[in-house]
Amino acid sequence: MTNQAYGQFCGLARALEVVGEPWAMLIIRDLLVGAKSFADLQRGLPVVSAGLLGTRLRELEQAAVVIRATPTDEPEPTVYELTTFGRELEPVVIGLARWGVRSLGGLRQDEIVTPDSMIMALRVTFRAEAAKGLRLNFTLEISDFVVHARIENGLLTAGRGTLPNPDLIIHAGPVLKSLMAGEMSPREAMESGGIRLRGPEGSVGDPALLAWFAELFHILPAPPPDITIDGLVPMAVRPAPEVLAISATATAG
Repeated sequence: MTNQAYGQFCGLARALEVVGEPWAMLIIRDLLVGAKSFADLQRGLPVVSAGLLGTRLRELEQAAVVIRATPTDEPEPTVYELTTFGRELEPVVIGLARWGVRSLGGLRQDEIVTPDSMIMALRVTFRAEAAKGLRLNFTLEISDFVVHARIENGLLTAGRGTLPNPDLIIHAGPVLKSLMAGEMSPREAMESGGIRLRGPEGSVGDPALLAWFAELFHILPAPPPDITIDGLVPMAVRPAPEVLAISATATAG
């Protein structure tokens, strides 16, 4: 079933044997958004070869994480979806993505943003505590696709496509990440030209709603490299021995 065995009688080792192979977690990420055909998965993961994608899907099927469903309409292709067992991975995927998003940095030259990755990014960065009592609808136009975020009293629904008469339409490029990470203010993001706003029915977009978006969808900063744990200082930031020696001599003098 797997290319990698760890030789450990351990739940974590067994989990990694199931979902630790390349592309497995990204397949699960995309299926958490919704059931997909093989072609849908290929569009969302264009770098992976068809052969490797098929292998991963078979492995996930054998592990009872994914199941194939044949639509009743004959022309429709077979789709893949997560089993109940597979859906138990949702908090794992969100937690891991929430940890990883802090190390994103800038968009690399060979990287893309897909509709499913953006939908999961909205789920991952959503601050439910800040959304209590709010009702807001956002549409995001990213590159060549559109996704939406519907917020109702602390609950988020994110998906593909627009919403009827959203409160704010955000047309954004890579600057969106800087806004969500607090690296740029809403005003700076708009002045850069990397974010443009529209309101419902073609009206002018309200910048105050962009500020609300940045408040509700937030990327925590990466931890600084000099954080200490129980008084221990990482080797990378410890003074060199000769510096310590000079310091001790100066103190003694």
